[in-house]
Amino acid sequence: MSMVTMKDIAVKCGVSPATVSKALNGHSDIGTDTAEHIRSTAREMGYLPNAAARALKTNRSLNLGVLFADKTSSGLAHEYFSTVLNSFKVEAERLGYDITFISKDIGNFKMDYYEHARYRNCDGVVIASIDYSDPSVLRLIDSDIPVVTIDHVFNNRTAILSDNVQSMVDIVEYVYGLGHRKIAFIHGEDTSVTRNRLASFRKACMNKGIDVPEDYIKSAVYHDPKSSGLATRELLALQARPTCILYPDDFSFLGGMSELERQRLKVPDDISVMGYDGILLSQALRPRLTTFRQDSEGIGRRAAAKLIDEIENPKMFVPTQVLVSGSLLVGNTVKQV
Repeated sequence: MSMVTMKDIAVKCGVSPATVSKALNGHSDIGTDTAEHIRSTAREMGYLPNAAARALKTNRSLNLGVLFADKTSSGLAHEYFSTVLNSFKVEAERLGYDITFISKDIGNFKMDYYEHARYRNCDGVVIASIDYSDPSVLRLIDSDIPVVTIDHVFNNRTAILSDNVQSMVDIVEYVYGLGHRKIAFIHGEDTSVTRNRLASFRKACMNKGIDVPEDYIKSAVYHDPKSSGLATRELLALQARPTCILYPDDFSFLGGMSELERQRLKVPDDISVMGYDGILLSQALRPRLTTFRQDSEGIGRRAAAKLIDEIENPKMFVPTQVLVSGSLLVGNTVKQV
């Protein structure tokens, strides 16, 4: 079966191939009825736009690379990142681009991320949740391929950031408002996100005149209930134990919840707790978890828009840092003290 061309559609509709091209590419300088007639004829005839031909004409593949790996290897099972990437995909497709996941190797052939992005002919790459100090990541960052990072800043690249500083201010204000002065913070591993949250937590407490003893700050791993469970145990063993514990994320809180149950402590009667992320799970728990919801959809959408803007307008592109605000989700896990 031969491929249906624009010429074939033009003959069938009695219009010029240029008019067919305009209709299929959504140009507004032809009548809507004509455009719709051409598009439905194209569908009936089984016309498929040829991505390779389109790429030759625009010198673009209309393909975006997604570079994604995380320490706990929960990958796309991590609801925050899966929502970010899904929203990225929806916006990219709306703007006419496909997405491809980028790894280091293809079959037995060893490649770094830059080579893989070149091999896949990516017009641009979005990077989320990865070891940003990996030399292979740095090679991609320093290359000529447009790149947008999520939740990490490189001075020569656009970054889309959840407002980690303001979120901690909001959290401290909220628990302080309910009378808490002994606030402990279990944080994730050492990333720029963690450093911003931790510094903002300390500063917000200081501004409220709250003293934060060093043993109220515990290190854990994002998305890892086991490490948060152990940190919770250490906090509960303290002489002057906290009245409220902040967790690195909602999923990690499950480890804290198990430890509190093991010690027969009721939330929020015996101790108050707060999560972070605002994933669906947090709202399904009973009592419903008070948490901070990141606007993961907004982050994904902005990342796609910025990356495509850089690809399509390279001469006018200025790297920027885009801060995306979240919001406090009030549940039933922080009580008035």
